[in-house]
Amino acid sequence: MLFKKSAFITTLSTLAILCCAGSAHAITFKMTTGIASPDGKTDQGAWSEFSGLSDFKTVDFNNGQLPTSGFAKYSLVGNGSSSVRADMWAPVGPNGEKNTSKYLAIFEGQNAVIELDDYLNYFAINWGAAHSGNIYSFYNGDTLVKSFSTADIDQAGGFAIYSPLHPGNNEAGAKLVNTQYYQGNGYVHFYSESSNDIFNKIVISQVGGGGFETDNHSFHKGTGRFTGFDPKSVPEPSTALGIMAVGGIFLWKRKNQKAAQYRQ
Repeated sequence: MLFKKSAFITTLSTLAILCCAGSAHAITFKMTTGIASPDGKTDQGAWSEFSGLSDFKTVDFNNGQLPTSGFAKYSLVGNGSSSVRADMWAPVGPNGEKNTSKYLAIFEGQNAVIELDDYLNYFAINWGAAHSGNIYSFYNGDTLVKSFSTADIDQAGGFAIYSPLHPGNNEAGAKLVNTQYYQGNGYVHFYSESSNDIFNKIVISQVGGGGFETDNHSFHKGTGRFTGFDPKSVPEPSTALGIMAVGGIFLWKRKNQKAAQYRQ
């Protein structure tokens, strides 16, 4: 009997540990429409839903320049026509509004490299008009953590908005609406699921024809998993199972203590 009790407790304890222990993760992403700019303007593209919080920083490119100092240092590497500009291809706002502000456009042959002064666990962008060959690569030093392409967005359910302001062709990142293909737009949040996939360098590149248009880059420093999308009042399933398993041990002990009292 003593052996059975011990084995039962050990099994429950092991279950609790396994349920609560994190497995290996990688950077993932979430697609939203984003929100209007903090000052309420609707012609500035989409902004992160976290942009009003003090520990999130945003680069909006509205001064027409790439930041070359501060927490995020941008540079254009290679030969090409990548630049900060304003034209019809700027990513649209959260309700599909035309973006008249300046944005960053990357073309084949010249990547945008963002060197960070600390580790991040979150980076997000207003992405659109989407083309095949749009690629984000996240690095820890010179080690690639993970890359994402337009096709990855398609496979996960697609963009939040397919804008008539951005007519296109049948390619990754586009959707047929009636008889016309429209290119995808949305606010895409990339974030770390563990301390193993934090990053301190980002490379934005375009492979093949077309361009890679982004605006309103949002940053959050962190050396562990990003918790911004966690439910605030409900524990994660793994945590809940762990709590139940540990709770079961105490309930079992209490029940047996009462039974022992009745036998006395």
